[in-house]
Amino acid sequence: MIKKLHFHFLILGIGISMNVAAQDAINYQLPPKEIADLLLAKPTPSVSIDGKAEWILFSERNSYPSVEELAMPEYRIAGLRLNPNNYSPSRQTYINNFSLKNIKSNQTFQVTGLPSPLFASNISWNPSENKIAFTNTTQKGVDLYIIDLSTKKATKTNKAFLNVVLGSGLTWLNDNTIIYRTVTKSASAAPTKPLMPKGPTIQQNLGKAAPSATYQDLIKSPFDEQLFEFFATSQLVKNTAGVETAIGKPSIYTMTSLSPDKSYMLVETIKKPFSYLVSAYGFPSTVTITDLSGKVAKVIADLPSSEGTPSGYDNMQNVPRGFDWRDDEPATLVWSKPLDSGLIKKEVPFHDAVYALSAPFSGTEKELFKTQSRYRGVQWGDANLALIMEGLRSKQTSKVSRYNPTTGAVEELYSRNQTDAYGNPGSPVTTKNKYGRQVIHSIDNGTKLLMNNTVGSSDKGDLPFLAKFDLSTKKNEIIWRSTEGTFEYVSDVINADKLVLLTRKESQKMVPNYFIKNLMLRIADQPITNFTNPYPSLEGITKEKISYKRADGVDLTGDLYLPKGYNKEKDGPLPTLIWAYPREFNSAADAAQIRGSKDKFTAIAWGSPIYWVTRGYAVLDNAEMPIVAKEGKKPNDTFIDQLQLNAEAAINKLSGLGVGDKKRMAVGGHSYGAFMTANLLAHTNLFAAGIARSGAYNRTLTPFGFQNEERTYWQAPQLYYEMSPFSYADKIKTPLLLIHGDSDDNPGTFPINSERLFAAIKGAGGTVRFVFLPYEAHGYRGKENILHALWEQDQWLEKYVKNKK
Repeated sequence: MIKKLHFHFLILGIGISMNVAAQDAINYQLPPKEIADLLLAKPTPSVSIDGKAEWILFSERNSYPSVEELAMPEYRIAGLRLNPNNYSPSRQTYINNFSLKNIKSNQTFQVTGLPSPLFASNISWNPSENKIAFTNTTQKGVDLYIIDLSTKKATKTNKAFLNVVLGSGLTWLNDNTIIYRTVTKSASAAPTKPLMPKGPTIQQNLGKAAPSATYQDLIKSPFDEQLFEFFATSQLVKNTAGVETAIGKPSIYTMTSLSPDKSYMLVETIKKPFSYLVSAYGFPSTVTITDLSGKVAKVIADLPSSEGTPSGYDNMQNVPRGFDWRDDEPATLVWSKPLDSGLIKKEVPFHDAVYALSAPFSGTEKELFKTQSRYRGVQWGDANLALIMEGLRSKQTSKVSRYNPTTGAVEELYSRNQTDAYGNPGSPVTTKNKYGRQVIHSIDNGTKLLMNNTVGSSDKGDLPFLAKFDLSTKKNEIIWRSTEGTFEYVSDVINADKLVLLTRKESQKMVPNYFIKNLMLRIADQPITNFTNPYPSLEGITKEKISYKRADGVDLTGDLYLPKGYNKEKDGPLPTLIWAYPREFNSAADAAQIRGSKDKFTAIAWGSPIYWVTRGYAVLDNAEMPIVAKEGKKPNDTFIDQLQLNAEAAINKLSGLGVGDKKRMAVGGHSYGAFMTANLLAHTNLFAAGIARSGAYNRTLTPFGFQNEERTYWQAPQLYYEMSPFSYADKIKTPLLLIHGDSDDNPGTFPINSERLFAAIKGAGGTVRFVFLPYEAHGYRGKENILHALWEQDQWLEKYVKNKK
């Protein structure tokens, strides 16, 4: 039952008139019961399992908060959205209950001592995994609780409220001591906005290039600066048995990271001047190493604002970056610097160098190695083994090399196109070392790595696998793979040497559950959860992974859902909804790879199109819409033409199967999928209607690049014009439903996109409806808003697709 707040719900029949004047508001509406029941089904609990597979923590969540909760006070500054009453982010999904299960005894226990109501988040196990920390957010502040597994009881342990505006910062120092950030002043002491400002807000630039992405919620005035400094400033403390001890002085912390030996901290703090062009994490900062009392051992870097980053995805500022601890040594800091002044097109043999400095940090940094492309990080193993990751976003390439920290030798292990899903060997399995850090676990006397691929893309669909990667031959030998007919992946490796695994298994009819699997003993899998189907009304629908070709020969796939009891010979072709999201590829072969699995259990999220299979529609979800680079050109150079080829291929396939009615096809998508939808309606007459949620429709509003397009507006003005459906709004005559959250926080999809496209289509005489959802960001969360959006989409499809005249 839906709780009444300040909103009046009116259930109307399918035949309600959609001819509401543009300026009229209507009460919140409810979609048909079969759709509402799916949305409001109780979510399956989240699972967190300790490393020894002895205990499971179950975390239960509410389905969706009310719009009234979204309407709580909120400041939007420095790219953040925060609640001014409690020093926390204003938009979070909270846990409302915890329970514990002992795997050996199969007993489940309710955690006692929980605050009521519970608004929990930031779960963190201690090193021995016998205690679990979490935060609880109240109207007045954020508290810290510890669950003791021996008593199954939660106890509040903080004295001062936590400040989690820039992250929780929860770090276990040892089994009984935890480090976090606290507030320095009561929220009631926040600056108040004067009616009379001191003067106008002024920004200027004196000839220095400062390209910037179109971030939202930025600092806009001196008063915003005051608010940010007030709410972002925190005091670092360590808490032992409820006793809080201050570490250093209050500051604006963006990172606090303990060294493996727990003797030092890597700290990054923000400093002035605050930027009006980038978010808080791009503000000027200082990177420092301190001891556990807060005393500075070494200032590593003073970093400028990220405003000066050159445009282009692989370009960067000519400053150090990627600061992190080496996991296999007591206290060694590692970071990188560009060797090309930050400009990737500069012709140099190596583009980045990686350096290290060990405690007591009094010497000079040592160069470890160089990379031929952009350095992306190191995965550490031991004194003889580490893996270097590098790549280029602009060319969609990645490379992994073996590194010997003792000799300095670097040897390439494999490289691939990032869009080559079949060629992904997986990720190395890790284990805890003596410092409690996760490091690469080698097997077979150090000659091989155990590789876990939780997707396992193949020409038969996604089939996750576990493999042995031979470091000499550089070959991957699969030792276990999900069987066809199911989708099962290794969630964790409990014992790498004995091959004891924790897996998560599902099928079309089997709800996802967790099992312990022993590959050596080959005994029956041990089930450790028993979740039941939250969507009984979907039982009987059919799901199939279909394959087809577009006119130029590129292979495509999609997930086809058909209604329960449907018989195409008896019932004929159905009204159809095609839902998609375009992706760019430099390789046609990669674009043609099969992605996804027909054997996954059908789960429903707020934005899913699968609701409409219960309303008598055929639904093609995840319809592939690849945009492939052709004949030396960039993918987007033929964006519109390829969209049409993709759409025509999907329609022809569904029509050819006899399940889709060519005259009753709708297309829809969210974000870049909405952008796709508007373009298809502007340039083709293939569809009866379109649904576009929270999209960008005028690319000149993102002039320094968008999605995977790194060319600027001034480098490719014609491209920006042609890819903007706003440029062709007068051609959009197919009925288009526009939905947008009025508080969209996504870079590039400012709400003005939908406002202006609606006005343009209306001005040109098209059929269009614009739904502005109050308080919603890029992803929708408010229960009443989501239910209403589902009603809007259902009404649109019923009128312009199913019952098209």
